[in-house]
Amino acid sequence: MNISKPISEELAKYLINLADKYETIKFFSGDPSCILCRYTCPEDLEVAAFIAAMLAFGRRDQFLPKTEYIMDLADKKGGPKAWLQSGDFNKDFIPSGIDSSAKFYRFYSYCQLIDLFSRLNTILNESENFGLYVKRCHSKLCQERIVVGKEEPLLAESISLCFKGCAIVPQGANSAKKRIHMFLRWMVRQNSPVDKGFWNWYEPSKLIIPLDTHVIQQGIKMGLLPLNATATEKTARILTDKLKEIWPLDPCRGDYALFGSGVDK
Repeated sequence: MNISKPISEELAKYLINLADKYETIKFFSGDPSCILCRYTCPEDLEVAAFIAAMLAFGRRDQFLPKTEYIMDLADKKGGPKAWLQSGDFNKDFIPSGIDSSAKFYRFYSYCQLIDLFSRLNTILNESENFGLYVKRCHSKLCQERIVVGKEEPLLAESISLCFKGCAIVPQGANSAKKRIHMFLRWMVRQNSPVDKGFWNWYEPSKLIIPLDTHVIQQGIKMGLLPLNATATEKTARILTDKLKEIWPLDPCRGDYALFGSGVDK
């Protein structure tokens, strides 16, 4: 399979039609992006979305209730930002009688979730909101890379560094960082019925597609990825570059086409 060949006009039209079909609130009602409909305040929504994205792996019927449990706790204390900023999660999150080392979801413990909340607490007490903090961190990292003559880092890399050592936030140079890229799609993409586009300081053309199993399978099936493609940053970049042939300014629109067709049985 020669993925170096340009996408055919026929395949391009097919992918555009799929994106039109699946980029809707209705289709994603059972998706982790449903968190985007829960809040109207951007400062609440961006931290709620980040928590939801970090838990978005495995089965939807398992991780969505976990997200709802956290948001229900937060809403009792004025919303996600207020709950995180006050530190009330330290007494609210772990049920009485539960060991903090017990698992909250899959291999992540209550203690590891508290670590994530504590990092967000520090961020929200140092900056006006989560987005502004990430923007400053990314600008600093970009300047450091310019000085040593390296390429501009991905925004996902900056977020990983903001949470260095935090078990629940994807790390590693070769990681596909699917959950971070999904969160960034929500925050950056403009004019979408699903994605909110609060972070208008970052260009959608620089986003990387969130690389999950369905996306990889559909990418291989449609000849956009090699047969041996695996979930790595390299694969995510290859697929993103292919989708730029159709959407040069907004390659992550292709996520709807590939993911939507992959899960729609």
